[in-house]
Amino acid sequence: MERWPRERPGPFGGKRVENRRKKLEMLCEGGLRLFLDRGIEGVTVEDLAKEAGIAKGSFYRYVRDKEELVEAIFRPAKELFEQGMDRCEEALKLAETNEELLLAYETLALDLTAAMFPYLDVMLLYLQEYRAPAVNARKPVRVLADMILQKALDITAAAHEHGLLRPIPHRVSTLVVIGAVERLLFGFLTEEPLGEPQEVGAALIAMMLDGIRSKPQVG
Repeated sequence: MERWPRERPGPFGGKRVENRRKKLEMLCEGGLRLFLDRGIEGVTVEDLAKEAGIAKGSFYRYVRDKEELVEAIFRPAKELFEQGMDRCEEALKLAETNEELLLAYETLALDLTAAMFPYLDVMLLYLQEYRAPAVNARKPVRVLADMILQKALDITAAAHEHGLLRPIPHRVSTLVVIGAVERLLFGFLTEEPLGEPQEVGAALIAMMLDGIRSKPQVG
């Protein structure tokens, strides 16, 4: 979870920069463990410093505050999510058939799976925290939630442009899909017996499109 300091303490790529990067990585990894166990608001800066093996005062050499640490933890996954959802939106802007619609959603599912796989604990923390009040160090969690919702709304709007979806209000269908995806993801992360991820993903896409895809006109 790489994050460069606002002012580099030495030449780019030097030993001091590398040491700083490693310390920040230790803070992120330790913070993630503590946040999953106690919740973001239940962890203090002192707890975070102790988990990373540094003095409390040294914490502020690497991040401004706990909020900035949470932001650093979520940043890599957030960037991958944005990229995958942007690709889907662009594909749907060009889609003119149900087959192209299906391909765009299947590609999105693959992109998001690839984005989540290296950050499963990060996604579990997101699911545990994003419905809580977006105050203090929880703010970056809400930023990610708002980004996912807005990108999903943009994707739905792009699919509607060519009449490929039924005229269901965008926000309603988008929230239904997001809710289903989040609940299934939580099930996987907590080891519910849901079956193979690929099969569950394919079933979800089929059910989703059967419900919201525009039906061919007969006669």
